Amino acid sequence: MTALKPQALPRTAYPVFRNITTRWMDNDAYGHVNNVVYYSWFDTAVNAHLIEHGVLDIHNGDSIGLVVETQCNYFAPLAFPQTVEAGIRVAHQGSSSVRYEVGLFAQGEALTAARGHFVHVYVDRITRRPMPLAAKFQSVLDKLK
Repeated sequence: MTALKPQALPRTAYPVFRNITTRWMDNDAYGHVNNVVYYSWFDTAVNAHLIEHGVLDIHNGDSIGLVVETQCNYFAPLAFPQTVEAGIRVAHQGSSSVRYEVGLFAQGEALTAARGHFVHVYVDRITRRPMPLAAKFQSVLDKLK
């Protein structure tokens, strides 16, 4: 059985967007954004959204999100100087885990230049044991579905 080839997705696949400005240092020797930068954009887009909505306190919160899985597929290059529009959605939510999917678009483009996902397991900051997502957190996630 062959897996389906990943495809670029349209903007309508994502309910929330945030702008990210590329930096000079994001480009690699080949003149485009290096692949590792895409993963930092995933973190930035999702975590900034959660912080802005008051459900993630990276310094003093009881829980932290640990990445247990990540992936990215690339369809078109991005480069400095350019504004990237990151679309965010929740593809799956468990009792203590969330699969976030992020689509990266060149500003104004209809299809993703790259898209990927990561899974956070939310754990107690001290014990590192999974803990259930709070009702307020779940409410914020519901708007990303």
